[in-house]
Amino acid sequence: MNLNLRVLFFFFGMCSAFAQTKVSGVVFDENNVSVAYANVLFKGSTEGTITNEEGRFYLESGNTYDTLIISFLGYETLEIPLPKKVNYELKFILKEDAGQLDEVYIVTGKQSKKEGENPAIAILKKIWERKRKNGLRQFDQYQYDKYEKVEFDLNTIDSSLIKSKLFKGMEFVFNQVDTSKVTGKTYLPIFINEAVSKVYGDNLINEEKEDLKGNKNSGFSNNQIIIDFIDDLYSEFDIYDNYLEFFDKSFVSPLSRTGINTYNYVLSDSSFIDNKWCYNIIYYPRRKNELTFKGDFWVNDTTFAIKEINMQASKSANINWVKEIYIEQDFEVLNDSIFLIKRDYFMSDFAFNKKEKSRGIYGKRTTLYDNYMFDIPKEDTFYSKEVFSYNEDVYNREDDFWEQNRMESLSLDEKGVYKMLDTLKTVKKFKRLYNVGSILASGYVEFTDINFDYGPIFSTFGFNEVEGIRVRTGGRTYFGPNDLWRLEGFLAYGFRDDKFKYGISGKYLIDKKNRFIISAGNRRDVEQIGVNLTSSTDILGRSLASSSLIGTSTNDKLTSVNLTTVAMELEPIRNLVFRLSGTYKTLRSASETFSLDYYTDAEQTTVASVIEQYENAFSMTYFPGRKMTGFGVERRLANDGFPSLFAQVTRGDKGILNSDFDYTKVQFSYIQPWQVGGYGRLTTTLEAGKTFGDVPLGLLNVVPGNQSYFSIYNTFSQLDFYEFVTDTYTSLHLEHNFNGRFFSRIPFLRKLNLREIVGVRGVWGDVSQSNRDLNASGLTYLAPTNKVYYEYSVGVGNIFKILRIDFNFRGNYLDNPSARNFGVTGSFGFNF
Repeated sequence: MNLNLRVLFFFFGMCSAFAQTKVSGVVFDENNVSVAYANVLFKGSTEGTITNEEGRFYLESGNTYDTLIISFLGYETLEIPLPKKVNYELKFILKEDAGQLDEVYIVTGKQSKKEGENPAIAILKKIWERKRKNGLRQFDQYQYDKYEKVEFDLNTIDSSLIKSKLFKGMEFVFNQVDTSKVTGKTYLPIFINEAVSKVYGDNLINEEKEDLKGNKNSGFSNNQIIIDFIDDLYSEFDIYDNYLEFFDKSFVSPLSRTGINTYNYVLSDSSFIDNKWCYNIIYYPRRKNELTFKGDFWVNDTTFAIKEINMQASKSANINWVKEIYIEQDFEVLNDSIFLIKRDYFMSDFAFNKKEKSRGIYGKRTTLYDNYMFDIPKEDTFYSKEVFSYNEDVYNREDDFWEQNRMESLSLDEKGVYKMLDTLKTVKKFKRLYNVGSILASGYVEFTDINFDYGPIFSTFGFNEVEGIRVRTGGRTYFGPNDLWRLEGFLAYGFRDDKFKYGISGKYLIDKKNRFIISAGNRRDVEQIGVNLTSSTDILGRSLASSSLIGTSTNDKLTSVNLTTVAMELEPIRNLVFRLSGTYKTLRSASETFSLDYYTDAEQTTVASVIEQYENAFSMTYFPGRKMTGFGVERRLANDGFPSLFAQVTRGDKGILNSDFDYTKVQFSYIQPWQVGGYGRLTTTLEAGKTFGDVPLGLLNVVPGNQSYFSIYNTFSQLDFYEFVTDTYTSLHLEHNFNGRFFSRIPFLRKLNLREIVGVRGVWGDVSQSNRDLNASGLTYLAPTNKVYYEYSVGVGNIFKILRIDFNFRGNYLDNPSARNFGVTGSFGFNF
């Protein structure tokens, strides 16, 4: 997901203003201290905002106003004439109201948590009591119409950029610029997507279905990766939940039951809104650097349902690449007791840093809701029925359809963007920039004329002890994102062993409804086997350990593999996948200093060095909560954070293709991420397996070690390859990322936005005597039988936003040959 951000930062532009009244400035008190969370309002209207943590604000309106009102509890209200339609960088001074100092709360510093001292707390508790009775939760079934508009814009444009060589030949793009009503910055739209759908839900069975009626986009319309990325960014949320997840981070909701310990609340005002008496409550965080918001909300005085709310993420929040998050939600009153969401606006400002003048990308989503209907039951099969084919009509609706179904008209600038972006795609310079971004995002170079993608380019070079420097070339067929079949392959060469390696595979989607796929492939390669306890089903896959440039010690335990597989796959129920495969493989040592030898007779007089084996495997994988996009043989993952359960039975048969061994393997794995409220995310992995029958080293289960300096999840950082060998095993991995929960409370570390990570890993295993008797490799089989092997780690993430360092400690088996008691590993990545 994070690579796709790089594409968007290739485009820069300039914007101009169209609103009638604009004003920005800073509010100070008489001591020249900035005033945070002051109310700013156009006189004679309900259009307003509040100042940020530095006392700054920006406000605009499509109407013309000549007076600005600034108020703050405990200060005199300030009325400022606006001589011009555009008034920027003004300075305002608020004076203390001596007559009110004994009567009101001043919105600064810590506020009381006791409802007897703070009326806002009493109102908040009423919201908690009623929140399960508000909104759609009070009905058995519901349905409504939904219109969604998603837009990406380049922001903060100056004259130097307009005149830069980057935009030479593309100056016409600056005809489609606008000004953000939230930040006051100019922006240039580079992507627009509109969608109209019908949503059905059933609270009794906890099911929901969205039926897409129309979709229209421009800009990157052919790049499904970008579209999926945007959809993933702006997932649905409920403000009544305790935690709101954005950008893979859990923010504390201002309506959370834990909010009292996280936010300061102040009862600011009360007024009629749509003939309903409502209270206005201002909230702001008690501590910096936490995942929190500031803003205000209006709540009804009888139902205690939210009527309006705005939320702006704290600039000090520990989140990367995002400078601003701003959310507005409006709720309509259907009758005296029903408040339902009417409009949702979400804006984020992506930037390399959080400086005020830094250039970035706006991501904006506007969602409108209408035509609510309730308690109309549907059959249970209605929600399980899926669309299996790509419907071109949905993506090619006429203009009349959009005129009838848009719940909010496009602005003149937005209408012009469609034409501008279509024109831009014909400019050669833009095509080159777009192609570079696409390569970085997908890893493939597209040759559309021959329907072929070259890559992945990030696998072009590698190194290991056997092959030395390794170069690789490869590619895949690609006619479009919904291809029913795909061929891919590679060719590699090692300069030290002077040998070519290759792999080729193909797959075909026969039945879309049940996703019945057949596949086949062959690969001859050099690989580090035993880096995963659970078998991989990717015939062309190759582990990082097979091409590690440097490591903690010499890695010469590599294997030459010749692998041929035929498989079929079925998904009769959403996210439940069955797979049946037949595989013939030949394994031999690729190194003179490593052996896979085994005895072929009970007397241990005859030795064989090559394993030739056929095996059948039947597996079942279940991904509850997984969301996929696309309709072809390969689909794209649209979310993360879901669990995975895998079970497999593998049967090796001597009677087929003159194989060497009879055996049965049973394997199980369970991966579960847990979002622990404001304490980050815990990821757990449980694996277990057993091999029935006598097999040599090449067919046993090797506890996955890690001799690289990279932090690789689900491996043991302080184990060497083949240090532990088993035929029966159980392992558990725990890793918790606290997302800066504790570092944010340490003053001298707070501004660094570091994130603390802890991990514990353990494995128990055994190897039978009969398998030991087969061993002629010269490797002494060791297994963690008498006591569980364990290691633990503490790490610091988000160093310079991209680096993570882990300090790993070995817990026991310290007397093993060449045991590594301590080690440091690291990794790089672009994460929010």
